[in-house]
Amino acid sequence: MPYPTFLSAAEGDVRREREAQDDKWGEQNHPDGTGDSHARLVAEHARVMCQEAAKDGRTTWKHVMWEEVAEAFAEHDETKLRTELVQVATVAIAWVEAIDRRKAARNRANGPCPECDAPYIPTDGTP
Repeated sequence: MPYPTFLSAAEGDVRREREAQDDKWGEQNHPDGTGDSHARLVAEHARVMCQEAAKDGRTTWKHVMWEEVAEAFAEHDETKLRTELVQVATVAIAWVEAIDRRKAARNRANGPCPECDAPYIPTDGTP
């Protein structure tokens, strides 16, 4: 049953992709496969690399995402794993929204389309 939602463009894209996955593959119920000692070492390395980048002002979305994914892969406890996966999803959406903001800023800076003179249309909710 459809109902009104207030999703960002990125959140809507994620929701549509999930629906497409379910349509294609049906419900998926794989084992987690997380929590091994190697994954814990990788998570520690990712954390240190992200902290070092932040200290030097070089943080990228790749650093942040890598740390979050590595933490999820290192987690064995199901409740903690779920929390980590929500953080992964949150970072992914934040990263997509940042890409959309950059694209919108470029569109504003460049003005209307030189080919067709179509006006700038924001995709991130900005005027």
